[in-house]
Amino acid sequence: MKLAQVPRGSLVESVIDSLSEAIETRRWPVDERIPTESTLSEQLGVSRNTVREAVRVLAHVGLLQVRQGDGTYVRAQYDPGETLRRIDRAALRDRIEVRLTLEVEAARLAAARRDDSDLREMRRTLDARRDAGMDLSQRIDHDERFHHAVVASARNSALSDLYAYFSRAIRNTIERTEIDLDLPEPTQADHEALLQAIEARDAEAAESAARHLLTPSLTALTPER
Repeated sequence: MKLAQVPRGSLVESVIDSLSEAIETRRWPVDERIPTESTLSEQLGVSRNTVREAVRVLAHVGLLQVRQGDGTYVRAQYDPGETLRRIDRAALRDRIEVRLTLEVEAARLAAARRDDSDLREMRRTLDARRDAGMDLSQRIDHDERFHHAVVASARNSALSDLYAYFSRAIRNTIERTEIDLDLPEPTQADHEALLQAIEARDAEAAESAARHLLTPSLTALTPER
């Protein structure tokens, strides 16, 4: 299937957009070899150098893989950087819903799998959150570290990597609930309840405590029907 010619202007960016669309819409599935440089140049109406530069950029971000002597193949369907930018632009309610999904499951697993060193790290970060007092920046830092400690205690590498991947959006939700007067702020007591449930190895109570931390803010952001 031929690609539409790109408009004049910033040609490399236009070719990047065209190739990215073909990848994201699965016109070129993962592991498929894309058309040759000369074919793309003809289809898009640009020089081979322009195509080569666009391919180099997409290979750098991980969407394409250039195999010397074999061709260029689709490596991934989505650009991780663009995915993060879309997450940053998502509505606050959507980001909190994702955070809630991850943290509730992390709390349940942490209650079953944590060890004494995990408890010490959670206690250290939670005490630091309390001691930060009115220092908002410090309180947010320690709040974020506490939640990362809970996730680490779940002993699930995929969950930890996914949580780290969303860390920027997660920090933003913490900041918003701390700063926005229209959103209920999770209290120190709410965080303590989560730690106590994990310490007691009570998975059900840990799930409930993790959910309680964010549900009031989520409710405040959900329009009435």
